[in-house]
Amino acid sequence: MAQLVLTVIGDDRPGMVSELSGVVEQVGGNWLESQMSRLAGTFAGIVLVDVPEEQLAGFTAAATALPGLEVRVVAAGAPTGALGSRLHLHLIGHDRPGIVHLVSEALANTGASIDELYTTTLEAPMAGGLLFEADAIVRLPERLTEDDLRQSLEGIANELMVDLDLEDAE
Repeated sequence: MAQLVLTVIGDDRPGMVSELSGVVEQVGGNWLESQMSRLAGTFAGIVLVDVPEEQLAGFTAAATALPGLEVRVVAAGAPTGALGSRLHLHLIGHDRPGIVHLVSEALANTGASIDELYTTTLEAPMAGGLLFEADAIVRLPERLTEDDLRQSLEGIANELMVDLDLEDAE
């Protein structure tokens, strides 16, 4: 079996996941993991599948020909080496441009890796305006401690005037 990562995007409509999963099933493949969402009327997703090696060309042709969907198929990457602990990072504060960049840059500078990232904006209940909220699962390199990461992020939290919490994700 070959592991493939699919990226999928298209105008949202009923049946999109059924059509894509049907192509996986038709070639004897297996749907392993996915993250999918509707954003501003657009359906977007990432899917990890196993497909029999002898079905790769047929699967790729069928998946990329689905009407109304742009599907990109790439071979899954090799697993990375051993990494340290996983932490849950939660951030909330008034929305402003640059929040994701500053936080992700600080994480990259420490060697931490983002396994998952979910962001949203919502109406501030009392003050008006928009709040920005982010939840991330961050994987630390073995040499980096939670305290080191916390110290690195505290300055950014103060600069952005956001609340930032870290806790064990395991």
